[in-house]
Amino acid sequence: MALLVLAMVVQRNLFAVVVLGGIYSFLMATVLVVLDAVDVAMTEAAVGAGISTVLFLGALHLTRGEEAQPLRRTWSALLMAVGVSGALVYGTLGLPAFSDPAAPIHAHVVPRYINEGPKETGVPNVVTAVLASYRGFDTLGETTVVFTAGIGVIALLRRRRNEKKDR
Repeated sequence: MALLVLAMVVQRNLFAVVVLGGIYSFLMATVLVVLDAVDVAMTEAAVGAGISTVLFLGALHLTRGEEAQPLRRTWSALLMAVGVSGALVYGTLGLPAFSDPAAPIHAHVVPRYINEGPKETGVPNVVTAVLASYRGFDTLGETTVVFTAGIGVIALLRRRRNEKKDR
């Protein structure tokens, strides 16, 4: 997967970048299946590899297939990205170790969801109970954001096509 990312970074052909991005999403879905996160894997395959790839190919159809050469090197953008990345890494240093059974989430939240979830929600699957019941408004908000973004992309692509027809 790291090699795929490096290949995407050095590519100038945008079609190749879109195809490599779709392959990356399928590989990520495979990793998620191996980690027993089948629901997340299905979402990654559908959204990451499916819809995103189709939308990128559609946008690519309406634009040129080669990335434009930058007018100048933007070292400030690179420094900003490195700075933000460093801040994010620094922020993770205070987190408990991965799968630490003494982490606060495993002491309070997880037992309640596992023990009380089926009774409180009536849903036997814990993941579905958390996403649809306990975090229902959050999931609705995420769905609304994704839907709005999709509608925005469609509106922009349609507007560009209408501009070409007018010429």
